[in-house]
Amino acid sequence: QAKARELSSEEHLIFICGHYEGVDHRVIEQLVDLEISIGDYVLTNGAIAAAVVTDAIVRLLPGALGDPRSALDESFIDPNLLEAPAYTKPIEFRGLKVPEILLSGHHAKIEEWKSEMSIKRTKENRPDLLE
Repeated sequence: QAKARELSSEEHLIFICGHYEGVDHRVIEQLVDLEISIGDYVLTNGAIAAAVVTDAIVRLLPGALGDPRSALDESFIDPNLLEAPAYTKPIEFRGLKVPEILLSGHHAKIEEWKSEMSIKRTKENRPDLLE
């Protein structure tokens, strides 16, 4: 997310998307300012990764989101924690209810709950972020 924020301030960006074995190294040496990896896995082509990076950047641009505050409350604002669980309507779905604290209207307690859940989810799903 930090890299997306950095790139969102650039006036122009050009993505060179590799296919099969990647991009000719001579092109990288002569034309590329920055190489970006979106993870440790193999994709069909670089256009898929470029779309991911583009989406992460564009949503940070003024006017891209309906509510500009949305970009301020993101799961990667604290790079060491995952986001707390999200719940939507209805309040009950297949017998599963939204946690009562989220319905309480008590903003300080809701933020405390979100913080606790964020730590819990990180320990369960990405303990490496806490190292």
